[in-house]
Parts: sequence; C-alpha cells; structure tokens
Amino acid sequence: MLRLRRATVTVAGPPDAVEQRLAIHIGEQRRTAIADVALVGPSQAGDEVIVNVEAVELGLGSGGADVVHVNLTRGLDGAGTAGAHVMKLNYTSLQHAVLPVEEGVADATPPAPELPLGRPAAVLALHGQLAPLAWAFAAATDGAGRLGYIQTAGGALPGGHSCVVRELREAAMLAGHLTAGPAFGGADGEAITTAAALHHGFRELGWEAAVAGPGPGILGSGSALGHGGLQALDSAHTALALGCPTLLVARMSSTDPRERHRGISHHTRTVLDLLLAPVCVAIPVGVTPADERHDWRALDADLDGYAASGLPTRSMGREDPLFFAAALSAGRALADLT
Repeated sequence: MLRLRRATVTVAGPPDAVEQRLAIHIGEQRRTAIADVALVGPSQAGDEVIVNVEAVELGLGSGGADVVHVNLTRGLDGAGTAGAHVMKLNYTSLQHAVLPVEEGVADATPPAPELPLGRPAAVLALHGQLAPLAWAFAAATDGAGRLGYIQTAGGALPGGHSCVVRELREAAMLAGHLTAGPAFGGADGEAITTAAALHHGFRELGWEAAVAGPGPGILGSGSALGHGGLQALDSAHTALALGCPTLLVARMSSTDPRERHRGISHHTRTVLDLLLAPVCVAIPVGVTPADERHDWRALDADLDGYAASGLPTRSMGREDPLFFAAALSAGRALADLT
C-alpha cells in the first residue's frame, strides 16, 4: 500500500508556483511537502491534506519533501482538461488527461511525418548534465542557437519541479521544454512519445537542436540494466531512426565513491555496447575513448566560465569536475553538429 499520511498545512508558498512548497504537521512532527499545483491545486495554511511520505522515509531524497496526494479542504472540485482524452500517470490515483502535441490531425489516416529531421539530438544520462550542456551550447552559438529539451522517462520528479529548466528558460538557454511518455509537466506541452516530441520541436517549434533525457532524480537498482540511464538507449535509437545526428552525453565522474561510475560510467558503457548503430560521443581532452565503434570527439571544457555562470556546479551534492567537463564538451559538440 501507499505510505499516505494525513497532515495539516501550517505555511504555504505562493499559490501560483508550479511547485508549491509547504510546511506541514503530521501529528506533532513538522515536515516539508511539495504540491504540484497543476495536479492537486494550490494549498493554504490550515488545509487538511493527504501526503505521500514514501520517498522521504526510504531516504531516497526525491525532492527532499513529502508529496501532496490530495487536498481534502479545497482539492475535490477539479474539472479536468476540456476535450482531452490522452492520459498520463495511467491507472494510478493521479491519472489525468492532457492535450498532447500529437493531436490536431483529424484525418482518418494521418499524414506521414516529414523525415529525416536532419537536426541534431543529444541524449542525457542524468538531469544534472542539462545545465552545463545548455550553457556550452549557448556559448558556442553566441546565444543564437535554439535548443529544446525533451524530458523522458527515467527520472523521479515531474517536469515542473526542475529549477534548472526554469533557470535555463529564463536565461534563454532553452527554447522549449516538452515532456514525453510517462513524464509530465512540460512547460511547452505534453507528448505521447519521444519521437513525436522531437518532430514537434523541430518542425513546429523551430528548434535547431534538441536534448532528451530524464528529469530530476534518477531511478536505479545498481544492476547493469535496471536504471533510468538506460532510457538513453531508447532515446538514441529514436533520434537515429528519425534521421537526427545523434550525440550521447557521457556520464563521467572523478569523485563518485562508486567505482563503477568513475571515469566513463558503466551506465554510458552499457548504452554504447547495446546501441544498434554508431553515435557521436564527446569527451574532455585527455580522456581515452571506450571503444572504436563510435565517433569520439575530444573537446576542451570551459569549467571556469561555467562556474561563473551561477548554474549548478555540484553533482549529487559533491564537486565533480569530470562530470561537468563531459557535459560541457557535449554542448560544444552539439553546437558543431547544428
């Protein structure tokens, strides 16, 4: 069963925020909660809410707070989305209808997509790679490149909960944000598939390059195949099938305490081994390629320039220069492919 607890809101953040932060009491215990306003509506001090405490009590740290499941005081009058019939979070108590970007074609036989797309797509292993990649892409294109982000499966939090996405959009380093598959909460729309999100971003939103990868948090079991990073395999195959020059952003680390993630992570090595076709892989100068099948490109990474940007410089709570250098190199490589 779900770990649901009854709580009272004592302090509520701005009700117009995508992610409303709350102080709550569960009995005598003071805790922090997050309300996804688009799903459960805004909360006010004094409201009675039901919160899901599972992630915090398991020590997973997904968002660092309990999650509001329903607001019993003012959250039972939702009208849904008019005219929508496509569901996200299917078969859960939070299933909700969305208007996906794929809709709008009323013909019995929809037209075939315009292929190949021909524009480059980068594939992330972790959400933490997005900021350095976007910064390096913007620097390499003098801020003129239109880079879109497609949030895929593999992460732990909804699209609207990413502070990094908001910062990058405000700084004009991202031209758009779509969520695909089970991911939801995209600022510029929902897609049923990553393929449709790529097509919509390039053909309808005018993106010149795209980056696809999980949202905040990552799912993992410590096994070779049971982790969210393997979503990169599906995203890369999708991009290749649509005719996109495809770049795999290598997950690398110089400080991760787990040996399997040092240097080029086993997550990246597994994806490279399983890919059905070669892709481009960017690495910082001085790193040795992992194989000869893929197109490895060694590029300088401006760690000092990125550090001065004010964007996040810590991965999983620690300094990790190689992690950021790899993503910065990938941003430069993606600009070269544009």
